[in-house]
Amino acid sequence: MSTHSPHPGNDNLAQGFKQRHVTMLSIAGIIGAGLFIGSGHAIAAAGPSAIIAYTLAGLLVVMVMRMLGEMAIASPDTGSFSTYADKAIGPWAGFTIGWLYWWFWVLVIPLEAIAAGVVLNTWFPGVETWVFALATIAVLTVTNLFSVAKYGEFEFWFAMLKVIAIVSFIVLGACALLGLLPGREVSGVTRLVAEYGGFMPNGWEAVIGALLTTMFSFVGTEAVTIAAAESKDPARNIAKATKSVIWRICLFYICSIFVIISVVPWNDALLPVQGSYQRALEIMHIPNAKTLVDLVVLVAVASCLNSAIYISSRMVYSLSKRSEAPALLQRTSKAGVPRAAVIASTAIGLMTTALNFFAPSAVFAFLLASSGAIALLVYLVIAVSQLRMRGQLYKDNAQIKFKMWLFPWLTWLVIVFIVFALGVMLVMPAHRSEVMATGGLTLGIVLLGIFNARGHGQKAQGVARGSKVPV
Repeated sequence: MSTHSPHPGNDNLAQGFKQRHVTMLSIAGIIGAGLFIGSGHAIAAAGPSAIIAYTLAGLLVVMVMRMLGEMAIASPDTGSFSTYADKAIGPWAGFTIGWLYWWFWVLVIPLEAIAAGVVLNTWFPGVETWVFALATIAVLTVTNLFSVAKYGEFEFWFAMLKVIAIVSFIVLGACALLGLLPGREVSGVTRLVAEYGGFMPNGWEAVIGALLTTMFSFVGTEAVTIAAAESKDPARNIAKATKSVIWRICLFYICSIFVIISVVPWNDALLPVQGSYQRALEIMHIPNAKTLVDLVVLVAVASCLNSAIYISSRMVYSLSKRSEAPALLQRTSKAGVPRAAVIASTAIGLMTTALNFFAPSAVFAFLLASSGAIALLVYLVIAVSQLRMRGQLYKDNAQIKFKMWLFPWLTWLVIVFIVFALGVMLVMPAHRSEVMATGGLTLGIVLLGIFNARGHGQKAQGVARGSKVPV
């Protein structure tokens, strides 16, 4: 079967992803600089109990992916949860969550590009960081303009390198904890409860704060349902990737965080500065720890940047197909690639990257704050959509091939938990600005979505009035 669209020029996407591409894309989405560097901040805030935060956040993602998998297997679509929200809640909901999700990933582009620029600048200090950042975006944009099969291959090897790095770190850490590395003894797991204030030195409030931080480390897992629409067997690929979410979270996050908190004292002053992986390697006396971590971080941020361009372009493509974005953005090349959507999303990413370097810092800080709670809103919409679609849109529940566990009780539990988390963010000074900024942005997009839906409704009525009724 050809990987191109069946009819070139009909604005359809190609089905070029293989099973291994889809699987690795779903893995790549949840392994970014946040794990290698950002986890140090969560551990420094909550101590060893940060592992509770990661476990709870992981459970939330598993529940959300199960719900999303149920809908995506029944109806694979590039718009994923945005399309399902359109059907289950209303056009305004699909419009709103689609554009919010697009904005979230557009803002990931400058964040990952800046991280890549910082690493490259330490190696080549003669070149400004912003030059490296913009160059990284330009190079990865080109990879997204090729056929989706070539992009999938590119991302496959990015993700593979990250997986190898994490598994190697876990094995190395386990050897150190078991005393199998001569001359590299570490205190071990006893420090989790016996040293520096015990397992939960700063109480539950710190755990909740760490939970809110770690929750956003998992964003990207849902991208597999977007990519699956460009594979030859979407339902099978989604089912396999969704089922693998549990072991991926356990291996990549829970196991690696356990190794870190067992090796590094949570109150180590260098932990939030150097990052958790680098500090753990230094304590284990691994030579060239910084260089090793910098290499892994560079691969990780390049992979996440690559995914950000892909995901944002496909979401805005889907919005365009539903007449909720400019029609130009649904055009595809002969290879079935929405190049206009890729270029448009990247252009906004380039502009926000430039703002970080050349505009007042408050501007970029506000833009980041506006995306702070989008992940929770996406999860909330997925849960509400699944709740309504199971009751309204599925004709025969017995025919659903992939079901959410303990429906509707677990679905309602997820909804309540997300609303609670948003409420906690609103009362916590460290997160209040994120909720307020995201709330303001959401309100504005909701209003645009309502106007857009009304405009299409009036247009449809006009067409109906103008059409001839057969006698």
